[in-house]
Amino acid sequence: MLAASCAGLAIRQAARRVTQFYEDALQDSGLSVAQLGLMAVIATNEDDRMAALAARAGLDPSTLSRNLRGLERDGLIEIASVEKDLRRRAVWLTESGLRRLQGALPAWKATQTRIAELFPADLLQRIAVAGEKLAERED
Repeated sequence: MLAASCAGLAIRQAARRVTQFYEDALQDSGLSVAQLGLMAVIATNEDDRMAALAARAGLDPSTLSRNLRGLERDGLIEIASVEKDLRRRAVWLTESGLRRLQGALPAWKATQTRIAELFPADLLQRIAVAGEKLAERED
């Protein structure tokens, strides 16, 4: 009964299955769904500071740093201190990173279409809003 009625368990299981669905689709790109998402945030984030990136990605700074290290190691992003304030670090995609992101988009779009058949946009919006409400309660 607990397993069948627990929102936490049901959502975790669904998240794992959705993640695996994306991972399978993105396999040829060499990117995980987490890497693709983080690179997309980097590509579209006007504020390139680490703190702004962490907030936009919904990650704590240490998790963000850990995730960025792999992308940096693979030459997909660059991280550098800003000359005016050496404590501030900026992040951006390299040309290789941009090409890899663009190359993964067709598989991502096809997967999005298939997911939309199972998870209508209004359901995803409600889940996102509920997640935000939970995050607000943590503060």
